[in-house]
Amino acid sequence: MSHDPSYAAGETDVPLIEATIGDTFDQTASRYADREALVECATGRRWTWAQLQADVDDAARGLLAAGIQAGDRVGIWAPNCAEWTIVQFATAKVGAILVTINPAYRTHELGFVLGQAGIRMLVATPEFKTSDYAAMIEQVRPDCPALEQVVLIGTPSWDALLAGGTDRSREDLAIAQQALTNTDPINIQYTSGTTGFPKGATLSHRNILNNGYFVGQLCRYTEADRVCIPVPFYHCFGMVMGNLACVTHGATMVIPAPAFDPAATLQATQEEKVTSLYGVPTMFIAQWSLPDFADYDLSTVRTGIMAGSPCPAELMKKVIAAGIEEMTICYGMTETSPVSTQTRVDDSFEHKVGSVGRVGPQLEIKVVDQLTGDTVPRGEPGELCTKGYSVMLGYWEQPEKTAEVLREGWMHTGDIAVMGDDGYVQITGRIKDIVIRGGENIYPREIEEFLYTHPDILDAQVIGVPDERFGEELCAWIRMREGTPPLTADALREFATGQLAHYKIPRYVTIVEQFPMTVTGKVRKVEMREKSIADLGLGI
Repeated sequence: MSHDPSYAAGETDVPLIEATIGDTFDQTASRYADREALVECATGRRWTWAQLQADVDDAARGLLAAGIQAGDRVGIWAPNCAEWTIVQFATAKVGAILVTINPAYRTHELGFVLGQAGIRMLVATPEFKTSDYAAMIEQVRPDCPALEQVVLIGTPSWDALLAGGTDRSREDLAIAQQALTNTDPINIQYTSGTTGFPKGATLSHRNILNNGYFVGQLCRYTEADRVCIPVPFYHCFGMVMGNLACVTHGATMVIPAPAFDPAATLQATQEEKVTSLYGVPTMFIAQWSLPDFADYDLSTVRTGIMAGSPCPAELMKKVIAAGIEEMTICYGMTETSPVSTQTRVDDSFEHKVGSVGRVGPQLEIKVVDQLTGDTVPRGEPGELCTKGYSVMLGYWEQPEKTAEVLREGWMHTGDIAVMGDDGYVQITGRIKDIVIRGGENIYPREIEEFLYTHPDILDAQVIGVPDERFGEELCAWIRMREGTPPLTADALREFATGQLAHYKIPRYVTIVEQFPMTVTGKVRKVEMREKSIADLGLGI
């Protein structure tokens, strides 16, 4: 083991972008005016950069005409659609802070976000799937005094917003845009708090524009790339690593469907000749598991990003076998815009499945002892911290919560990491996910990786549940491959004996069709734990 400290700084040869999002968007639109900027597969609508710029400017002037000024909060509550992207760049041009609202929210959460952020205008889809967004908005509106205007996409109110822009000149928009600085807050993203209400991570132009840029750099994007974005826009993965990575490189944004659909994603990849494919591991598993997967032509896909949770080795083998040899793995969190570490396109297979890459350009990371705050030696676990341009301004109007995680410029992630001698980082779990069984610290990720090697297991998640004797015991939630019999706890124990230490073998096994997930595709282990405690009668 090395005695070098677990600290690393990224490359500094490529400078940061010190422009605003609006100015950067305009530069790209000018440079690549006739190239394709945006494709919405569900409707067949397409925009060149020049056409997208015209629509964004109309929406931006409409916002000005509606009285929206720099610093005002504009909410967007909709699944992935072209209008989402247009609102993203229109708000950036006038300096309004875009508050991205999870499409899965219900009235309780919607009301909280509208009130906590003080949203003046809400742009929303009238309905989606079984959700009546318009009715929910009306239900909470009396309790949200700051909310003055509601604009529903695809209705006369949306048309009126765009038409209203004719009352404001291009000079008015230019003046508003020139008054902005790149350190202004431009986005509030609510982190999916597993306890209590979510917190609004407040991000600047500089935060998210540069993160999108450098993520794209490490995927080697150029204006010839076409990026398939099946991950949600309301989250950094979609709006930063997707839209802003494209805008900073002149690449094409491809929206395969309003919400993730494995077949629609593969269809879009084939028809639009996509060169980069995004997703969390569960999305890739869903696509590769389709019975007709082999019928899709993915030959144009060169690279992509897998993030949100660790990539199982078996899945990466399948991705590479499909010809996507430059897939990258990203790690980050909303509070860091989001990406802190990323594998490089030419990294080894071992790095792509055994790490979340190394520190990104213009950033610093370190791994610290949770109790003392001291940087631990390489090879030892501790809490991962990030510093640099990507770190949020703070949680919106929550200085105490900000101070809990942001100290001397370092964002404390709450994730346990190990940095190798080569600077590559492994995430071994959340501090709160560690299972302590009879005094032994168990990292669920290690058990999950092992379970993936079972031929009948499609996907696995491991949690801790209460136990009178050991304090905690392991419970494995397992999704079986189609046509295979359910695995019993005894059969799993037999499979694991001799390969895992006895205390790492799950005592309980739950067979499920699906895991409870957030909209971004992260598994909700808190919900799994609660259900397991109830189902197993472990309310100790």
